[in-house]
Amino acid sequence: MEDNAEAPLLVSTDVLKKNNLTSPETKTISLRSKAYAISSFNSVSNRRSSGTSPLPPFSLRFASTRSAPSRRRSRAMSERSISRLSPSRTRSLPGSRWGLWSVGMGSALETLCGQAFGAGQIDMLGTYMQRSWIILFVTALIMLPLYLFATPLLLLIGQTESISVAAGRMALWMIPQLFAYAANYPIAKFLQAQSKIMVMSYIAGIALVLHTVFSWLFMLKFEWGLWGGAIVLNSTWWFMVIAQMIYILSGTCGRAWSGFSMAAFSNLWGFVKLSFASAIMLCLETWYFMALVLFAGYLKNAEIAVDALSICTNIVGWAIMVAIGFNAAVSVRVSNELGAAHPRTAKFSVVAVVISAFLVGVLLAILLGIFRHQYPAIFADSLEVQQAVYVLTPLLAACLIINNIQPALSGVAIGAGWQAEIAYINIACYYIFGIPLGLILGFAADFGVMGIWIGMLTGTVVQTLILFWICYRTNWDKEASMAEDRIRKWAGEENEVGEQSKPY
Repeated sequence: MEDNAEAPLLVSTDVLKKNNLTSPETKTISLRSKAYAISSFNSVSNRRSSGTSPLPPFSLRFASTRSAPSRRRSRAMSERSISRLSPSRTRSLPGSRWGLWSVGMGSALETLCGQAFGAGQIDMLGTYMQRSWIILFVTALIMLPLYLFATPLLLLIGQTESISVAAGRMALWMIPQLFAYAANYPIAKFLQAQSKIMVMSYIAGIALVLHTVFSWLFMLKFEWGLWGGAIVLNSTWWFMVIAQMIYILSGTCGRAWSGFSMAAFSNLWGFVKLSFASAIMLCLETWYFMALVLFAGYLKNAEIAVDALSICTNIVGWAIMVAIGFNAAVSVRVSNELGAAHPRTAKFSVVAVVISAFLVGVLLAILLGIFRHQYPAIFADSLEVQQAVYVLTPLLAACLIINNIQPALSGVAIGAGWQAEIAYINIACYYIFGIPLGLILGFAADFGVMGIWIGMLTGTVVQTLILFWICYRTNWDKEASMAEDRIRKWAGEENEVGEQSKPY
């Protein structure tokens, strides 16, 4: 019991009753697991822009069921601050939501910059990036009151005073990151469209090393706690922004950057609509998987279910790093080839990336099956949790395969400019079909966590099959023509272009 004195999450008694948690040990473990799993998916979504951004602090954490010696070592880390506000809880502040939203809005540049680069309209890339900056910085200003008034807002929704005050203070410290997000993601898409991936990787690698060193120095050595973590996190993001801007301003991008231009203020509304559709598409996907963990918290024996699910989602989060690479690669390739009027090459790229993603997913699933008796013990000491993870292994293996293919197909949609259509598909497959089916199987049919996961995974399968069908039925010659019209429209050569791009 003494191990559970480590930084307990402070929650209301209503939450404990809802989750049917009856012991202090159970309360701490279960609630930590839910917060941890949600945090893992937030961390993944924040890195979807290029897959190369350094991990934010607190995102490298073991599951809540780690061994007692490990928990004792963790207790040494600024216990006074963390006891009032755990890192997992800080990830639920507006920062992680804004990071996810800005990644989505920034993905509009994957379509426009990629197609313009393929068409040889290289001089438009800098203008597109500046338009995205304007939109994201204005959006950041709109989000700013959530940071400034985080404490009263949390109190308003019923959070405890201690957490509200600590979270509000943390939100104020993270305001610099708010604007770093707005600056970084358009830069990442600008460089990604030109296939300057290695430069981004070098900068991210240096940032990661510095981030690790200074996190240890400020948080452990100087014992600054969350304040030290906020300083390091803000500095890391702004280091990446400044380093990438130095690279761009040095002239290495050629015609892609010709300086700041007033042309960035033209066609802003159309740019806003495409950015908004991109953000909705990404957020719907990420929130869907977060809901899986939340629903599991209302099951009988919720502590075991949530602990097991946290381990599974952790593994999925690691595997998604590979899928993110496929997503970024195919979105650039498809957009470049459509812009260059090479529809056959674009179609071939789709086939190649889907086959590659499927094979990688199958390989990961096979490895999981081979070590199905061993890997649960890496994450959990509890035999009950290990057994629960073992039972969920077939579903986890299927999830690894599907979650390698689905991001690749989403990358095709981004490269072709289908974000708005895919957003509607996500609503139907995830929220109208997947979640209700999961709730019916999990609660009404009493299948528990497996039923919830089967239902929601079925929604993902349906969405993936629809994307398959769309890609198969797409007239790629027509898409290349649409890309040409889109390039002329955004370049200002004409006020109106005919029919909006449709994937089928």
